[in-house]
Amino acid sequence: MPRTQQEYERIRQEAKEKIRRSAIELFIKKGYHATSISDVAKEAGISKGLLYNYYSGKEVLLAQMVEERIAQTAEVMEGARSLEDPAEQLKMIVEGAINSVYQHPQVFRFYLHLQTQPESDEELIKYSKMLVGENAKQFEIQCKIFEELGVEEPRKRSLYFSSTLQGSMLMISTYPHQFPIEEIKRQIIREFCNPTIKD
Repeated sequence: MPRTQQEYERIRQEAKEKIRRSAIELFIKKGYHATSISDVAKEAGISKGLLYNYYSGKEVLLAQMVEERIAQTAEVMEGARSLEDPAEQLKMIVEGAINSVYQHPQVFRFYLHLQTQPESDEELIKYSKMLVGENAKQFEIQCKIFEELGVEEPRKRSLYFSSTLQGSMLMISTYPHQFPIEEIKRQIIREFCNPTIKD
């Protein structure tokens, strides 16, 4: 029986996801510039010709990965903002962020590394700025949540929240099997989701 259009699309999406996972692993191990498109194809277990059916080059692949990362970040925040209670919104952000980095620590490390590229790297700096710009946009939304929560200095509280959450995510990505995930989530939620706590 011939495959349906839906089956072809599923196979296509699975192949693209395998390529992206392989690219991230290689970009982390070897660095973006030292990784060739042939390396990615080999790591993914596909031919270079098939890879070129999905991505016309390494930078196109990276650009789509960054665009998808930005879309995923925005989707998490939009999901949180769909809840009525700002404390519940913060809980969703904490749960989503920590669960994501625990499940895919190498992905978090890759995008963190990408955000810290030197200005002189003309090929990568634009993607770094895209990620930093998206983070700044999400931070403004987060400040609004703290304002709605009723804290005295929402921007300062939001900055402290981001620093705590990002620091925890970095530790989890470094020591994924040695970090008390659930305990950390409870502590962050207890500290930041209580509107009676003053700055």
